[in-house]
Amino acid sequence: MSFLDKLASSQRARDSIICVGLDPEPDLIPGSLGRGPQAALRFLRRIIRATSDDACCYKPNLAFFERYGSAAFDVLGLTLQAIPDDIPVILDAKRGDVPNTAKAYADALFDSFHADAVTVAPYLGMDSIAPFATDGRYALVLARTSNPGARDLQDLMVDGRPLYERVVSACVGAFPADRTGFVVGATYPEEARRLRELAPDRLFLMPGVGAQGGDLATALRAAFDASGAGVLPSASRSVIFASTGDDFERAAADAARALRDAANAARSTVTGRT
Repeated sequence: MSFLDKLASSQRARDSIICVGLDPEPDLIPGSLGRGPQAALRFLRRIIRATSDDACCYKPNLAFFERYGSAAFDVLGLTLQAIPDDIPVILDAKRGDVPNTAKAYADALFDSFHADAVTVAPYLGMDSIAPFATDGRYALVLARTSNPGARDLQDLMVDGRPLYERVVSACVGAFPADRTGFVVGATYPEEARRLRELAPDRLFLMPGVGAQGGDLATALRAAFDASGAGVLPSASRSVIFASTGDDFERAAADAARALRDAANAARSTVTGRT
């Protein structure tokens, strides 16, 4: 099953369009779970159990696993095993390298860790993205990121248009819609609206809701496609660390449910769906 098909099936089953990021920050994991790699694994397993009725997708960020050094891949692999089989996984790796190295990265993420999709950086060009967007694979290309420093380079004008628009146009021309979508920060809704015009049939992964301050309803209304779909809002800290106490599991479940309901409410204003 392709990533987009698996995602659509999971969304229908859970009446949800939200993605939950799995970022095991050591200092925020409740002390009652211990410390180190085993604590991260205990924490993530319980977070997945608490949120899997409301999250249609999970997005582990590899940086937070790599902090655990030699144990990183064990923690990641066991975390992935805890995710229900019908929920797709985006490995947030932001890889970007010359083609032969990009292929090695892609083989590792898709073949060894069985990712359904991967985030990639476009700075090295289309041939650096291609290994992540061929043979049934799916790439989410960084376009307009959610951080304040996004403006430093992404706003540079290239022949009268900002660079991030050029990136999207180039990817749309190079890869079909069933192989690539885009990362578009919820903190930049007006930019998202323009990118939707350039990429009407692409999935937008939208980080930046919650802890980064993006307004969910505003971002979704700007980015939805013509059918009121095509957007995957993602939150990490505001869900998994809704509490850093012993009630963290219940708090995460409540936060995921609230985010799901808010996203559905925003979607209903576009589609008329109740």
